[in-house]
Amino acid sequence: MGIAERREREKENLRQEIIDAAREIFVSEGYDKLSMRKVAERIEYSPTTIYLYFEDKSALLREVCEEAFYKLGDAIRKAKKNGRTPLEVLRKGLIGYIEFGLAHPHHYEVAFISPKDKIFGEGDYEFEGSAGQQAFSLLSESVAECMASGDIRKGDVATTAQTIWAGIHGITSLLIMHEDFPFVERKRLINSVVDTTIRGLVP
Repeated sequence: MGIAERREREKENLRQEIIDAAREIFVSEGYDKLSMRKVAERIEYSPTTIYLYFEDKSALLREVCEEAFYKLGDAIRKAKKNGRTPLEVLRKGLIGYIEFGLAHPHHYEVAFISPKDKIFGEGDYEFEGSAGQQAFSLLSESVAECMASGDIRKGDVATTAQTIWAGIHGITSLLIMHEDFPFVERKRLINSVVDTTIRGLVP
């Protein structure tokens, strides 16, 4: 590995350290407690170094959020590859979504539970073209394919996809935020939610 290549890798590693530290502080202490200085202290660098990578706290948090959506999208794509029929692909994708959230609760909380104005400030979140839109489009595509194959009732794709998302987001959030509740065995509950949701769409 050449010097230039090694330096580029070191820069990328430090950038990831900054993002990881910001996510941990945001989730554990909240938006108001997060600062560029605190991130710098967490990774033992000067605040000036953090500003070389991110313009301000909002820019850093936007990247934290986008990273979470990218990782979610990758998890859904990987899960969908195991499906053989459109309906099976949809089911695998939903399971993949839930499993990602439970395996990476901090990513999930930043992406879906934290108020967006705490991440993006006063401006509107630009959903169009974002990693969040790309992740959601994976669900919409599966819904459209299931409608085309006759596996689920034909209808408005957007409405159906959002209805499904509401259900799987609900169970994911509950399992993350209410660990002390006496839920039934986790895998059984997840399968029940997904299967009940799908059964409601079958002709």
